[in-house]
Formats: sequence, C-alpha cells, structure tokens
Amino acid sequence: MSEKAIGVAVLGLGNVGTEVVRIIEESAADLEARIGAPLELRGVGVRRVAKDRGIPVGLLTDDVDSLVSRDDVDIVVELMGPVEPARKAIMAALEQGKSVVTANKALMAQSTGELAQAAEKARVDLYFEAAVAGAIPVIRPLTQSLAGDSVLRVAGIVNGTTNYILSAMNDTGASYEDALADASALGYAEADPTADVEGYDAAAKAAILASIAFHTRVTADDVYREGITKVSAADFESAKALGCNIKLLAICERLTSGKGKQRVSARVYPALVPLDHPLASVNGAFNAVVVEAEAAGRLMFYGQGAGGAPTASAVMGDLVMAARNRVQGGRGPRESKYAKLPIASIGAIPTRYYVNMNVKDQPGVLSAVAAEFSRHEVSIAEVRQQGMTDPEGEPCGAQIVVVTHQATDAALSETVEALAELDVVQNINSVLRMEGTTA
Repeated sequence: MSEKAIGVAVLGLGNVGTEVVRIIEESAADLEARIGAPLELRGVGVRRVAKDRGIPVGLLTDDVDSLVSRDDVDIVVELMGPVEPARKAIMAALEQGKSVVTANKALMAQSTGELAQAAEKARVDLYFEAAVAGAIPVIRPLTQSLAGDSVLRVAGIVNGTTNYILSAMNDTGASYEDALADASALGYAEADPTADVEGYDAAAKAAILASIAFHTRVTADDVYREGITKVSAADFESAKALGCNIKLLAICERLTSGKGKQRVSARVYPALVPLDHPLASVNGAFNAVVVEAEAAGRLMFYGQGAGGAPTASAVMGDLVMAARNRVQGGRGPRESKYAKLPIASIGAIPTRYYVNMNVKDQPGVLSAVAAEFSRHEVSIAEVRQQGMTDPEGEPCGAQIVVVTHQATDAALSETVEALAELDVVQNINSVLRMEGTTA
C-alpha cells in the first residue's frame, strides 16, 4: 500500500461540505484501504472563518486561491457554488494539475466543455456524479456501464422540491400555492424557489445527462424549459380521471428521422404520466431516472435526490475514484463529444397533449373545437365535457378536456392559438404534455 497521502481541499462548508468533511475524518481507515493510500484533508475554503463551524479552525481559510494552489493538495472538492467563483477555483485547480470533484450542476451545464478541455490538457480527472440526482448513480452508469451500448432516451424526475410539491397536490388536492408553502415550511423549498419551480435546476441536469448520453455537448440554453407554477388542482383531477399523475420530467432523447438523420432533444416540463409508468409512483422529495438503451433495454435508478448526506455519498464516490487514479496512475472517463448531433427545436418534437378549456354551453361548441384540431392536423384521442356553475349554482358554461394523439409542438401551439380566438372558447385553462404513452 502506498504511504504517500492524497491531499484534499474542500471548498464550501454547507450541508454537503460538512458531511464530506465528516466522512473523510471519521472513515479514514476504510478510505485508505479502498484507495491504497491515506486521504488527508488539507483545508476547507469558507466565506467566514469562525470557531463554530464544527471542525478545527486551523483547517478553515477564506483564501480559496491559496488553498487550491498548495503543493500538498492533489484533489479539490468544489461544493460552494454558484457558477462564480466556483468556475475560477476549478479552472485554477485543473490548470495546476489537480483533479476536481464537483456537485455544481449549474456550472457543469454551462461550462462542461471549458472544464473538460482543461482537465484533458492537464491529464487529470473531472468528476461530477453529485451534480445530477444526489445519491443516485446516473453519471457513472452512462459513462462506464453503458459505454458499449447506444442510449436512446433518458427521462426522469431530477428535482426533489418540485416532486414534493406535485406529490402533495396529487395526494391532498392542494393548490400549487399551498403545496409550495408546505414545502417551504419543511425546508424542501428555498426562500427563492425560482430555480426549482421554473425548471432551471432540472434543465441544468438535463443538459448534463444529454451531453453524456448522446456524446454531444449540450448546454442549459439548449434545453426547452417549462416550470410547474401553472399546474392546478383541476389538472390533477383531470389527470386522475385519465389514469395519470403529473410530474416535472427532464427528458433527453435521440431522435432519428426516416432518412436516418439523428438529432438530440433535451426538454423539461410538467407532464401527465400513466399510473403504470415507473415514474408515476415516485413521490415526495425522491428522484428517479429511467434510461433506455438499445441492448440493455430499460433501466431505472431511484433514491434520494438531494440533501447533505445523500449528495455527500455521491461526492465521496467520485473522491475515492479520483484518489485511486492518483495512486494507480490511471484516469477516469473523459468528455465524449464525437457525435456532435444537432439540437432539435421543441416545435419538431412529437408528443401527446392534454388541453383543458372553458367554453360556452351551447350547440355546436364541440364541433367548432374539433374543427380547429382537425384544421391543424392534430388528431383527437378523447374528449371529456362537464357543465360548470357559478357561485350561486347557476349554469355558466362547460369545461372540455381534449386528449390528443401524437402531434408536434408546433402544430399543437397553432391549434391552441386558434382555439383562443373562437367566440365559443372562454378560456384555455392549461396545456400539458403526456409522456409514457404511444397512442
């Protein structure tokens, strides 16, 4: 066994950083046996040096640049976020020949190419398993276990906050606002939940997954994104009637045209999912990712998608791999972008749709609505209609729910615009996609 210790610098001492430091200190003997050399914590970069941080104050420093540059630091673990100053610290580490482990999804979705090139030039490792789905191993299976297969599709629930909110709405009939307030009170939602509820967090993760799965550099700007703020309790009632649940999905897909031309689609939006689909029963703050590959078929990864301890588990897995490579002289997987597939626009993506609208309760309404769907070549699979009453109990129109067969986003958007112009349509309440069906 090598006697030369592997020096580690941890940047950030939040929930994840605290857990990583604890594991390094408390599991030293086990880690040394697994790695083949001692793993030693050289220092922890923080914004504020204080004695109440739970670790010896001598390990703390607010001079991140100096910590990263130390000769006795071999691996830098970046857990501080956001994009800056994390990018600067990681680039400095890579340029100085140090391997890097990060959980920074926003940075990896934005700057994967730049960081990967720096790691390649310095011939060091860049690991980021914890950037997607917390403790759930997804990155490593895609880069290693399925390296000899062809991945067709990756779809999953990759944001615990939104999944908790949607699960509460489904289970209790709560409004979006009430479910969000509950998630905030329990600590699942941030003080500013925008990144979660508007889909930015999931879009960053979708970009990372698509890049790896399809050997094509995909950034967060390439990902079509919709959040959950417009999902209503009425949508869940309709979903239940259709045998579905509603989930915020990150979907990465390899699309092949009839002429064999391939493109990549990466998108995030709330969708109706049939109850017999494996993602429909993933509830609370849990995450799950379903991978479909040509030879392996369907694989599902499920577990804790966030939190200090689960995310620290993924970080430690990367840290052990990077340390082993240092001891044995190997290197982990490098960025694979050889395919360079074009990104498909959302308008070209075929999907089934659910359209909920309020209409006047008079003869000819259904035929007028159906005519607009037909005119834009969107085939209707199912129509449900029920009367509505005002607060005094008087009839005030009807609600129509239309479920379509597969249609492109562009065709559906044109249909909805046309419906909104009809005199008989009072309001388009919601338009949601349906995933997990082929009709």
